Amino acid sequence: MRVALNLAKKGLGLVAPNPCVGAIVVKDDKIVGKGFHSKAGGHHAEVMAINEAGKLAHDGDLYVTLEPCNHHGKTPPCTELIVKTRFRKVFIACKDLNPLVSGKGIAYLKSKNIEVDQGILETEAVNLNKGFFKRVKEKKPYITIKIASSIDGNTSLKSGESKWITSEYAREDVQKLRANACAILTGVGTVNNDDPNLNVRKRQPTIQPKRFILDSHLSIKPDLSILQQENIFLVYGDDPNNNFDNLIKTKAKLVKIPLNNNQIDLSSFISHLEEYGVNNLLVEAGPKLSGAMIEVGYYDDLIIYIAPTLLGSDANNLVKLTQIKNIKQKIKFLFKDIRLIGPDLRVTLKAKKNDLD
Repeated sequence: MRVALNLAKKGLGLVAPNPCVGAIVVKDDKIVGKGFHSKAGGHHAEVMAINEAGKLAHDGDLYVTLEPCNHHGKTPPCTELIVKTRFRKVFIACKDLNPLVSGKGIAYLKSKNIEVDQGILETEAVNLNKGFFKRVKEKKPYITIKIASSIDGNTSLKSGESKWITSEYAREDVQKLRANACAILTGVGTVNNDDPNLNVRKRQPTIQPKRFILDSHLSIKPDLSILQQENIFLVYGDDPNNNFDNLIKTKAKLVKIPLNNNQIDLSSFISHLEEYGVNNLLVEAGPKLSGAMIEVGYYDDLIIYIAPTLLGSDANNLVKLTQIKNIKQKIKFLFKDIRLIGPDLRVTLKAKKNDLD
């Protein structure tokens, strides 16, 4: 099952709106077939592994990280192929929470007299697809906010200059976060100041994560390089400066979302992401947008890369929050992981939603 999980990880950031799944076929204690789901609409992991194993799959065992589907979607049900292959036993890491599956695949296999063993490395399997499961249950993605900071809690100089606070080691680590994300969210201030690509360096232009830029009043500079990339979505509320006609000439797709207090309504935006099948959202934004996301509770993890440097009291803070008037209003987190990334410290925190966390 560990082998199957490592295969499944290869689909991170590439298979949305589907989950990541890996499968292996074992015959006489030897792995004779491997497969993983590599893109939405493509073969499922079970099909890939069975095809590779060929005739050796008969009377073998199948290990799969997620309950096999039992419904017709873009591909036929995997359960039917499993029965047809005549497996001796099927080992499943975790049940699929998608209502279209949700135990039906397991029930079908058992009804065909195939032995099923469920729950092997279940925690790891659930964690791998935490974004998919959250979207299925709550219609919201799993949200990770990433921030680069100095040790005195600043993200840029007063002028807005921020390249580079952290080391190349930290920036390379961020590449892994981007590669695992279905979409990246940033604000217009960040792109106007830095003109970042927000891309996965070693990935082809057509399979980059979706990148959403929140720009309430279409104030983005139309000549930015990011607007000439694939999978760019410019989210706006109104167009007081009549920039729409210039921006539709770029590659960016314009998406209109209602305003709330003269800013993009974050609730409407997050709900809108369901239409794009976003399982995992990475937020790489300035203090204002990051702070707004935290204040309204739209985050699951907060990752801070802390450089061993000082930027001074006039620099821009980690996040911009509404003034906290008493200590009871403090926003609480739980430490999840702390480690060195080159000379920098990477601190991963998770949201503390209630006193039971």
